[in-house]
Amino acid sequence: MELQVREARRITPHMIRVVAGGDEFSRFVDNGYSDAYVKILFPRPGVTYPEPLDMQVVRAQMPREDWPVTRTYTVRALDPAAREITIDFVYHGDEGLAGPWAAAAQPGDRLLLLGPGGAYAPSADADWHLFVGDESALPAIGASLARVPAGVPARALIEIDSPEEEQELDSPGDLKITWLHRSAGAPALPDALAAAEFLPGRVHAFVHGEADTVKEMRRHLLGERGVAREDLSISGYWRRGRTEDGFQADKAAEREAENKQQ
Repeated sequence: MELQVREARRITPHMIRVVAGGDEFSRFVDNGYSDAYVKILFPRPGVTYPEPLDMQVVRAQMPREDWPVTRTYTVRALDPAAREITIDFVYHGDEGLAGPWAAAAQPGDRLLLLGPGGAYAPSADADWHLFVGDESALPAIGASLARVPAGVPARALIEIDSPEEEQELDSPGDLKITWLHRSAGAPALPDALAAAEFLPGRVHAFVHGEADTVKEMRRHLLGERGVAREDLSISGYWRRGRTEDGFQADKAAEREAENKQQ
């Protein structure tokens, strides 16, 4: 689908919020998940694509090296009345593709999307909710906190660069956030999680961020904390030192290796 940028603004020094809408908003079908994600398409410079852009046609008729580059982002907010979606982008200067695009975005710019996908929403039956992640998981954590049932405890451990990166996050639940500032030498997420107090009862946990860090926390939650697999949404969003293309190739290779072992 093709939307148009309506607003782009920096909400913290390293987070840019882009609001987009348009006639094709009706093609966005809300899947009910709070971690709903889209694939943003970035056409390659110098390549001519069919108009309107149809990825089925592109994949069938164009060489793979000419396909648009994709980047995966969580929908931070959805406003059916205004026919708008909001996406937050982590920005670290000119590095990468999506961050610089968001920094330069102007009203009227095209935003090409595929999706949404998703698999998680806070369980209404859980006794309490746990959210753990870094900047890359902040949009999904924020969207999910808004869906925690009223009064139900929600605890969040969020790793960011500095106090300036903190955001106002709201929830109907009984929310308590621990911000971990790298600039102040705060414990890494696995250490903070290991030291965190767990409330009694069944927890529904959402744990996302850097892949190797997430893998360490998965072992802790399943092993030492005894969290049931079905009560745990956990996945790496990125891997240190890898682009998204390289990271997705790593994940595909890991899945293939796991399948061969079964």
